[in-house]
Amino acid sequence: MILTKAQYEEIAQCLVSVPPTRQSLRKLKQRFPSQSQATLLSIFSQEYQKHIKRTHAKHHTSEAIETYYQRYLSGVVKDGAAPVLLELANEMDYAPSLMARIILERFLQEHEETPPSKSVINSMLRDPSQIPDGVLANQVYQCIVNDCCYGPLVDCIKHAIGHEHEVLLRDLLLEKNLSFLDEDQLRAKGYDKTPDFILQVPVAVEGHIIHWIESKASFGDECSHHAYLHDQFWSYWNRNSRLLGAKIAPQKEERSVSFLLAIVDFLCPSLWEPRSYNYYS
Repeated sequence: MILTKAQYEEIAQCLVSVPPTRQSLRKLKQRFPSQSQATLLSIFSQEYQKHIKRTHAKHHTSEAIETYYQRYLSGVVKDGAAPVLLELANEMDYAPSLMARIILERFLQEHEETPPSKSVINSMLRDPSQIPDGVLANQVYQCIVNDCCYGPLVDCIKHAIGHEHEVLLRDLLLEKNLSFLDEDQLRAKGYDKTPDFILQVPVAVEGHIIHWIESKASFGDECSHHAYLHDQFWSYWNRNSRLLGAKIAPQKEERSVSFLLAIVDFLCPSLWEPRSYNYYS
């Protein structure tokens, strides 16, 4: 079903005081039963990531890091099997995976001769068995598997979902007998930034000409629309490629674009829900 802006704002407001846990997601589903689990999870994740970006700096001061580390040490001394790091992250309203990264970096700084590189940290977070301390490895593992919004496990899930949607979209284009070039074919032609598919023969959807399609397996709020426009869509336009259903009108000191977002329901491919957005850059 299509989510109205009022419904989205109601869900977003509800998330202000909700911690990022699976229990919270279940409560959210109970409050908004008409919305799918995937929609609620995507909104949940995006709103929480906004919160983390706003509060990120305060968790990375030297004082905060030392306080967290000492609390971790005292906690595991009392009970090494208890979810000390996970509970600390929830208490501080910080993503468990990010809290695990802070403590892991601080631990390695204390026990290694040289500061740990980013690649070493990432490798240990992906595979906690590489962490030289068994108690810390277990604590990090608990944070990773219980984090709904951050961490290597979430990144893997997001990548898999994104790939799945691209495959579904490709199958839908083939089913409709549309001629297209995919990302790999476009990169082979020398393009650095590419949409998922460029239609070799444009098609019309409710009077709008569609030249290319970008698949995003996440909820599209206003913030993400503006981010995608800045990071991706303008570069497609600069290559003389049109935006979705483009009505492009360059101004003296700004660019204006009205483009069409075609929302495809993969469970019912015949349903296309076009929406027009006006943006200025």
